[in-house]
Amino acid sequence: MTVLQGDGLTAAAAVPEAAPARPAKGRRWLFNPVVDVLGLGGASLLALPLIWLLVPATAEAQRQVAVFAIAMTHFINHPHFANSYQIFYGGFAAKAFGSEGDALLRWRYRFAGIFVPLALGGFLAGCVLAGDARTLGFAGNLMFLLVGWHYAKQGYGMAIVDSVLKRRFYDAGQKRALLWNAYACWSLSWLTGNRSVAQQDLWGLKYYTFSIPDWLYFAAVGVAAATGLWLLLVLGRRFFAGKGLAWTGIMAYAITLYLWLIFVRIDARFLLVVPAFHSLQYLVVVWRYKLNEAAARPARAGEGRFGGLTAYAWLRLALFLAVGVLVGWALFWGLPQWLNKVVDYDRAVFGPALFLFAFWIFVNVHHYFLDNVMWRRDNALTKRFLFGQG
Repeated sequence: MTVLQGDGLTAAAAVPEAAPARPAKGRRWLFNPVVDVLGLGGASLLALPLIWLLVPATAEAQRQVAVFAIAMTHFINHPHFANSYQIFYGGFAAKAFGSEGDALLRWRYRFAGIFVPLALGGFLAGCVLAGDARTLGFAGNLMFLLVGWHYAKQGYGMAIVDSVLKRRFYDAGQKRALLWNAYACWSLSWLTGNRSVAQQDLWGLKYYTFSIPDWLYFAAVGVAAATGLWLLLVLGRRFFAGKGLAWTGIMAYAITLYLWLIFVRIDARFLLVVPAFHSLQYLVVVWRYKLNEAAARPARAGEGRFGGLTAYAWLRLALFLAVGVLVGWALFWGLPQWLNKVVDYDRAVFGPALFLFAFWIFVNVHHYFLDNVMWRRDNALTKRFLFGQG
């Protein structure tokens, strides 16, 4: 993940391990082959080589890439965080305290929606009130740890979602191979970022990494390689047995785990733009979810449909997207920058942009917990509105 977005690795269990039920109306794609392939990761296979070849590896060129990446955050990165809040907290009272559905899932909603933000906000505020910049700085490392986990689980989720859409369901052993390799790549990514003791900077406030011994690092490399080979063997056996693979999902999985988590570090320019591709991957799922939700709303008397949706449904969908852009800007720029101006705190200890640091940490870490509830296979809303079931 990068300091531009703080999510470079959002994601937590980003997309569901869906139950093997048949998608409505025989849908085999989230949208269509082109949108799915490009949106779920294929676009980065085109963009990153072009950046490598066409953008000089100079400080000035890197600054220009950074400006472009910051512009993308307004319309891709930050709205994807905002959209998760919109979906999670929409109808929150019924989800968390209603009488329908699974009691454990309702408890998960309460934990992620109430307890986590209070605990996380209390921790951040406590560090500031105590003047403890070092402990606050370790929250930056926690963010990158959870962001890496989120990338890994989102990559896994893409493989599962596509397998459900294509009706090429993976058995327990194949899912286990996908998961273990995802965990291994996530671990290697985090260890790589912490390999040497150092202080990194996020909005003028230091966050801390840990000393990683060489033996542990190379062991992680070995585990990632071994689980990757095991996965190839498992999927190869499935393919040659004539059962077929959901190739778009496998592509998204491989790109997320290897290109975005591990090999992204070969070039600082890649670190700047990969979060946008990760966010786009997430948004493709959100858009399908919201379109299915809008299509499920019955038309009122005399109200026609356009593209499968009523005019009212299109209006609600457009409002959802516009609010996502506005809320994303407020969470990552508007509110923290305003608070930095009006709140008096010890700038000698916490730097000039304390609230930017705190908000970016808060949203990225909380995002992990929200997604871990929303995109579960036992969430009836996910099954209904992502796959059109029910």
